[in-house]
Amino acid sequence: MTRRNKRIAKGALAGLAGGLAGTIAMTQFQKLWSKLNPPSGGSNDEPATVKAARSIFPFPEESKNTAGKIVHYSFGSATGAAYGAAAEVSPAVTACAGTLFGSTLFAVADEAVVPAMGWSKPPGAYPLSAHVYGFASHLVYGLATDMVRRLVRAAL
Repeated sequence: MTRRNKRIAKGALAGLAGGLAGTIAMTQFQKLWSKLNPPSGGSNDEPATVKAARSIFPFPEESKNTAGKIVHYSFGSATGAAYGAAAEVSPAVTACAGTLFGSTLFAVADEAVVPAMGWSKPPGAYPLSAHVYGFASHLVYGLATDMVRRLVRAAL
């Protein structure tokens, strides 16, 4: 394995750890947000992560929350790994301490891919507050991912 490939592999490993930590931080932020801003008789829609899980593998109805968590944490970890690898190739991707990464992920995944896959309604079907919540959640994810990625990468 070349020195460059070793560096990229270390970056991916650090990013994987960062992505997992970022997903945990994002989840905790969302729980806090929900406590401070309780839903007002909102939607009974199934979460996009559960819909995504249904498209990937079959599972019994009573396992839908677990399946959704598997998708959520797997996606967060995988995108963190990609971010870590990309940071080794082009450090510019780490601009703004991960917030650029988090906001890009929000725009691409939440606002474009998830609706295109049919896992959510189109972005225009949601109130501005839902977009603010999603954007803020992804900023937390990006910051936490980058912080942990940097710490792990320095240790490798």
